[in-house]
Amino acid sequence: MDTVILSDWLSARLDRAAAEPSYRQVLRLMQQAILTGQLPPGTKLPSSRTLAGDLLIARNTVLRVYDQLTAEGYVISTMGSGTYVADTRPDSVAVNARRASPASGSIDKGAPTPIRREHGDLSSRGRRLIGQAGVSPKQWGAFMPGVPDVAEFPARTWSRLQAKLWKEANPDLLTYAPGGGYRPLRRALSDYLRVARSVNCTPDQIIITTGIHQSIDLAVRLLTDVGDRAWVEEPCYWGARSVLQSSGIKLVPVPVDDEGLNPREQDLQNPPRLALVTPSHQYPLGMVMSLARRRTLLEYARQHKVWIIEDDYDSEFRYGSHPLASLQGLDEAGQVIYVGSLGKMLFPGLRIGYMIAPEHLVDTFRTGVAELYREGQLMQQAVMTDFIMDGHLTSHVRRMRALYGERRQILIDAITARFGNELPVMGDEAGLHLVLGLPDHANDREVAAAAYDAGVIVRALAAYYSGETPARRGLLLGYACVPNAQIGPAFDTLARVIEQTALGASTRTTGQRRHAT
Repeated sequence: MDTVILSDWLSARLDRAAAEPSYRQVLRLMQQAILTGQLPPGTKLPSSRTLAGDLLIARNTVLRVYDQLTAEGYVISTMGSGTYVADTRPDSVAVNARRASPASGSIDKGAPTPIRREHGDLSSRGRRLIGQAGVSPKQWGAFMPGVPDVAEFPARTWSRLQAKLWKEANPDLLTYAPGGGYRPLRRALSDYLRVARSVNCTPDQIIITTGIHQSIDLAVRLLTDVGDRAWVEEPCYWGARSVLQSSGIKLVPVPVDDEGLNPREQDLQNPPRLALVTPSHQYPLGMVMSLARRRTLLEYARQHKVWIIEDDYDSEFRYGSHPLASLQGLDEAGQVIYVGSLGKMLFPGLRIGYMIAPEHLVDTFRTGVAELYREGQLMQQAVMTDFIMDGHLTSHVRRMRALYGERRQILIDAITARFGNELPVMGDEAGLHLVLGLPDHANDREVAAAAYDAGVIVRALAAYYSGETPARRGLLLGYACVPNAQIGPAFDTLARVIEQTALGASTRTTGQRRHAT
């Protein structure tokens, strides 16, 4: 492409009515011509005056384009000689090395190797993570499990507290978070957790994180090596399972029964490096680990130096009884790492979680969280501190516990009215969801997919088991984020899907007759 053709080529493509400035258009077009070889290396560009006249644009515009092309290495300007297209072609030695056959060492002079796409680009653990991902494209609506009603959050109170802090604009709150997080927040959380969860800790033991996922990830990175074994409950929360697997940990699913984690003889004979448990409200089935099992687990961990990660994700919401004491409160050997989050109490987007490290590991965990994640969010942590200290957290949790209790009962009543005792309800004593059992022959994954197509979000219980054949079939139904008036209609929709996909024709007829009466 000579200089005359270049002017014509640019002029034909210059859109003078476009919102994009002429400078940006000419720069983009010339970059394209150089990269595609239409302007080969060594081509002398027309003078800025000539090109400006040909394109009917200001000379300063062309000078600005040439300056930018020079700065980015597309062209080379020589005093007294002119501006030439630089040779930016990939180095032939490097390209040929990439084309070499590993088997024969020969050089492929033909077309470059096609770029792999999608899962072919991933590592083996990356493929496993994406292939087993449980995250939903929707995070709100009936019956999304584990999501609080963010519409009930006292936003005005939060905004007022936040505005006060921003008005002061303390520079210390705008930098990275040293020492495991904002100390006043750690002190407030220590006081709260001692009363609400019977946790034994000092403010120094609390490490502020962005949530339970990060807390688990930090503990795993600092306390395990690739290939170490970890006990996980069977079934268990898919997110925790993904965090462990992505760190190269070998998972050992341990069954649960009505008393919680129930290790088998072969499990006990091969102590793991760590055990991840949800003793106060097993996720997803909802049982509570008995005191005898707790003491047994703690003694086993003490004898075999097993780290226990206690995931206490939503224990504030119990219906008909007070919140249960933590496993950490019984630990005398310093083997339990307690992790929790404020997201389910307030709103998930808050992204403030915490972990309680054994005293001898406090400095290690502080260094680890700062080194790996470069924590910040001190302003949010300061707002959270005032929110707790002024009593807003306690009153909000109390109010939401009552509201969620109402919604839980509305949902249970809807289930009973439609199915009677035919489908069992499990894990409804606490938390933000319950499990609706399905017949053994039912495919709960298919039911969940059909419900999604009908506009209702549920999770298949099978997704929480590590094996292909789950011990139980069922659906997780979250009720916390569903307004009272919408629970009945939404469940009617779900019930029709269940009757069509999981139950036989006779059951469907019986259900319709019961519903009509």
